[in-house]
Amino acid sequence: MSRVKVAESAGFCFGVDRAVKMVYGELENNTRVATLGPIIHNQDVVNDMKSRGARIIESVDELESDETVVIRSHGVGSRVYEQIKAKGNRMLDATCPFVSRIHKIAAEKTAEGYFILIAGDKNHPEVQGIVGHCDKNYLVFKDNFELKDFFEKKYKNLEKRVAIVAQTTYNIVVWDMCLKVIPKDDPNVVIFDTICNATDARQSDARELAEQSDLMLVVGGRHSSNTVKLFEVCSRYCKTFHIENADELRTLNLPDAEKIGITAGASTPAYIIKEVQTKMAENEIIKTNSDEEIDFAEALDQSFKKIHTGEKVKGIVVEVNSNEVTVDLGTKHTGYVKLEDLTDDSTKTPADIVSVGDEIELIVIKVNDAEGTVALSKRKVDEQAGFEKITKAYEEGTILEAAVQHVVNKGVTLNIYGVRVFIPASQTGLPRGAELDQLLKKKVEFKIIEVSGDGRKKAIGSIKAVSDAKKEEARAKFWETAAVGDTFTGKVKSLTSFGAFVDLGGIDGMVHISELSWKRIKHPSEVVSVGDTLEVYIKDLNPEENRISLGFKKAEDNPWEIFKANYNVGDVVKATIVSITSFGAFAQIIDGVDGLIHISQIADKKVENVKDILSVGQEVDVKIIDIDTEAKRISISMRALLEDNADDAEYDEEEAPAEDVE
Repeated sequence: MSRVKVAESAGFCFGVDRAVKMVYGELENNTRVATLGPIIHNQDVVNDMKSRGARIIESVDELESDETVVIRSHGVGSRVYEQIKAKGNRMLDATCPFVSRIHKIAAEKTAEGYFILIAGDKNHPEVQGIVGHCDKNYLVFKDNFELKDFFEKKYKNLEKRVAIVAQTTYNIVVWDMCLKVIPKDDPNVVIFDTICNATDARQSDARELAEQSDLMLVVGGRHSSNTVKLFEVCSRYCKTFHIENADELRTLNLPDAEKIGITAGASTPAYIIKEVQTKMAENEIIKTNSDEEIDFAEALDQSFKKIHTGEKVKGIVVEVNSNEVTVDLGTKHTGYVKLEDLTDDSTKTPADIVSVGDEIELIVIKVNDAEGTVALSKRKVDEQAGFEKITKAYEEGTILEAAVQHVVNKGVTLNIYGVRVFIPASQTGLPRGAELDQLLKKKVEFKIIEVSGDGRKKAIGSIKAVSDAKKEEARAKFWETAAVGDTFTGKVKSLTSFGAFVDLGGIDGMVHISELSWKRIKHPSEVVSVGDTLEVYIKDLNPEENRISLGFKKAEDNPWEIFKANYNVGDVVKATIVSITSFGAFAQIIDGVDGLIHISQIADKKVENVKDILSVGQEVDVKIIDIDTEAKRISISMRALLEDNADDAEYDEEEAPAEDVE
């Protein structure tokens, strides 16, 4: 029997999902929608949108006055935005944020005088959109050979700096080969890694699955660039077929295969992937000797002529007591529903669920013709209806919410729509080895990542999938708008010897240890703890390496500024000896500010060894004799005070009245 496995990252990516939802949202509000080109490269989705009233146009000139134009996820050039503005129509921009980032890079680097190199398919709408932000100052190359040709024949005479970007769905294997032909350590060449993380993950997952499979099915539109690249990746490892939907399986002469893998492009809806998986994994259609196709489930249903175990029936509640419900089925049988078959909520009684006269749907558990009784279950009907909702949520990628009910072996469980959902420990979003009890009774958001309708229905969920998607969305929005100087309130996520990582809301930044305090510290834990809330600001951004440097120290807390505002040359202060050297001693005047007592300023006599007079921790009175603002150095003196006291004593002697002489 063949085993069928679907790649983890198959199907809609963040940008496509966002674009599709935007269009369907407008259609549900009865908006007249025109998409500038097919919203995604999937004919099934496009046909469905058209059936709901959406119109596909190829140019802005085709827009009708009352239509809302939607820019698809591939994006468009700057000239198209100008045309739409001139036309006056309402616009929805569904450009993927990762594509928008490339537009921004292209526009900025073009303005700075760079020549733009674009890795991708010159005929692909995403690449055409990027080109529209380059002001004719660009070259599109499809692979490492064309890139090598550019650097060997054209680069020397270009006399311009070069910026290199890649189509978000570019083949990561080819991109790695391209990186090898780019001149090393050339300051005039800037490389931006703009391949979408989802593309990277999808291609990596597909490659890994293909290596383990005898046969691969790649599901997606014929014109979908990322689907074609998935086909190319998988074809290197096993026999691979590219199909658009499950119906095409009938046209293929598939070889026998023990291990079958399925992956799908970023424009392929979950329900199409599920249909392919189902038709490959189950004998959904049974062929007779005459090759006549019959639906087995339908044939089985038609064979029921009286009440049978597993049948769904309707009955009228005729009696309700503390333990069970009696039901009239309209047959010679009397139906009984025990409390545990009414509900899985142990806190409720039958009277809380139904009343006499209610018509309810039930599943037949057991028929006893001899006694004329039927054991029935309402809970199974609820579970079945709930499982249909669960299946729909799985196919549509819906985010669900429920409270965790139990901590079990290797995970937790919760109940939604009357269905028990298991969430493995690896999908809780908690670190490996963390106590799962912390989730007990807490409401969590999750997605269904696997359903099984064979025998006992099972559903597996993932809290991590929701948090990862939110982080991905937050990351995309962050890089689209973030700027140096922006302030954030975030929680300390982890500490290392060199700094603290702060969660800015789905994306982490780092506060270097030197930015945590104005005074020297040996470890961040001296200032902050995991879970602390910090007010931080962006010091530096590095989109290419996904690095965010944060600042925490406030200028008003700078000890040097506090000292300058409150102390002057000539002031007498108390200071604590913090260290001793051969040439003097350093003493702390205020927290974070030390002054130097030179060996010559310790006493009014020659000092051979500082330690003979001073010790660490000793508090002494000193006079500020010099402040070097530029060098941030302070000179303090004990000797000056001794001299002042001596002067005062001499003055007192001179001014004292003569003693009376008898």
